[in-house]
Amino acid sequence: MYSSNLPIWVSSKPSNSNKNILFYQFNQNPFLQFSKRLPPKSLPQSPSPFTRIHCRLRELRKRIETVKNTQKITEAMKLVAAAKVRRAQEAVINGRPFTEALVELLYTINESLQCDDVDCPLTVIRPVKKVALVVITGDRGLCGSFNSAVIKKAESRISDLKGLGLDYTVISVGKKGNSYFSRKDDVSVERLVEGVGFPTAKEAQMIADDVFSLFVTEEVDKVELVYTKFVSLVKSDPVIRTLLPLSVRGQVFDVNGNCVDAVEDELFMLTTKEGKLAVERDKVRVEGGPISPLMQFEQDPVQILDAMMPLYLNSQILRALQESLASELAARMNAMSNATDNAVELKKNLSIVYNRERQAKITGEILEIVAGAEALT
Repeated sequence: MYSSNLPIWVSSKPSNSNKNILFYQFNQNPFLQFSKRLPPKSLPQSPSPFTRIHCRLRELRKRIETVKNTQKITEAMKLVAAAKVRRAQEAVINGRPFTEALVELLYTINESLQCDDVDCPLTVIRPVKKVALVVITGDRGLCGSFNSAVIKKAESRISDLKGLGLDYTVISVGKKGNSYFSRKDDVSVERLVEGVGFPTAKEAQMIADDVFSLFVTEEVDKVELVYTKFVSLVKSDPVIRTLLPLSVRGQVFDVNGNCVDAVEDELFMLTTKEGKLAVERDKVRVEGGPISPLMQFEQDPVQILDAMMPLYLNSQILRALQESLASELAARMNAMSNATDNAVELKKNLSIVYNRERQAKITGEILEIVAGAEALT
């Protein structure tokens, strides 16, 4: 007698005379009454709304479990990175005084020998035709923009060299950099070096031997390090550092007389403040001053310079590897911390949606049971 397709206006408190009609219509089409209580965005498009809501609850439960598992993984990775970054940070801080003192001494000896006819192959300044870039990246991902920032720095330097009309070659250190440069057909790659975890003097010596052979055989006329400089646990900067030749900034030119030093060359920015590395963009140079008259050399200064240059290469490359690793671990710790916070927030929002959908389903079932009981009376 009553058609379920007819529109019915239901007040919040229906009269007793309309109850039987309301219950009969609800039994014929339960969604007709239930739609008045749901927000417009929660209305399912399926003709059987309760089945749709049941599937949605199941999907929400699965998604909440997935977010919980992801949160456990990111939190564990954060703790592991936090435990490793302390060791890497101590290695950077402890090795910094030695490398700075060594650079200062070598530059002082080199400047004092400029007036003499000295034949040291690693200090020879010749017109630059080809530059070698030692690009240090990480071995793993999930560390934010750490690897991409170093690669962008290297690409920017390569563009500058191309603009000057100079040739270049790349020595890539780290799996991420190796994977990137191996896919670049337009980039000349000299060698791909795999990382071995925590950097050691043996690994640095292997890279130093390649750099030494390239420079001494005059295959390249300048060697630059591109790596991430560790500033603090929340900050690291990709920098370019001149490794060879051992010269003063602004004295390395190409065959046309153009200076090929990088604008952000970090060679003479070896300053510390309160035990932390301070990044300065000014043209700061380590002032070693003249050799003290009390200092006596048992051997000729040229022999000392030749003997210390391999140590210089090894120490500078090892320092760059250590700072890159410390920056990578700090970036991973921050990235995993942000990922954990996002997982907690996402789990909270999904739980709210799940509880609302579950409560709406329970309310609908209660209304259906009450309406059926009233219709039988």
